[in-house]
Amino acid sequence: MNNSILSYSYASNEIKGYQTSEIAKNEKNDCFVRAVAAATGSHYDAAHSYVKEKFGRKKGKGTELVALHMMDLEEKGMNIGGKDFAVKVLPTQKITNSYKLYGEIVKRKKTVKSFIKDNPKGTFIVGVSKHAFTIKDGQLIDNAGEEFRPTRKVESVFKVTPKVENVQLSLF
Repeated sequence: MNNSILSYSYASNEIKGYQTSEIAKNEKNDCFVRAVAAATGSHYDAAHSYVKEKFGRKKGKGTELVALHMMDLEEKGMNIGGKDFAVKVLPTQKITNSYKLYGEIVKRKKTVKSFIKDNPKGTFIVGVSKHAFTIKDGQLIDNAGEEFRPTRKVESVFKVTPKVENVQLSLF
C-alpha cells in the first residue's frame, strides 16, 4: 500500500507543553484533547481544561457526544487560551464519496486518505471510530502508532478557523 499522500506528525511533538505537562503524563484516552490542542495551537493543559469543561470529559475516559457539542460550538465558537475560533461541522456530503455500483449510486464514508486528498488546505478535527486527530493543511497530526492507518473511515469532521477581529484603520 502506498502511503505517500500522507504527511504525518506526532501529536506529542506538535502540541505546546505536551512533553512537560503533568496532566498529560497522568492521562489516557485523551485523543480528542490532543486533537483540540493541535487544531488550535493551544497548550495541552488549556485544551484539557476546555474539553473537561465544555464536553464533560472525565479523567482517563474518552470524550463522548463530540458531534453534539461541536454543533453547539458552531453557533458560539471556541475560546481556548484567550484565542477565539470558529467551528464548522462538515455536512455528510463532504465526508462521503459517491460510487456507481451495479447501476446504482451508493454513498460511502471517505477514508482518511481520501479526505486529505479532497481537503488539502484548512484545519480539521477528524473523528473516526473511537478516535480523533487533527489534519492541518494536509498533514495528519496523531498519536504514535496511528501512522499507517489511512483507510480508516471518517465519521465526523469539524473545521476549526481562528477568528480574526475586524480592525478599522483610520487615515486621520
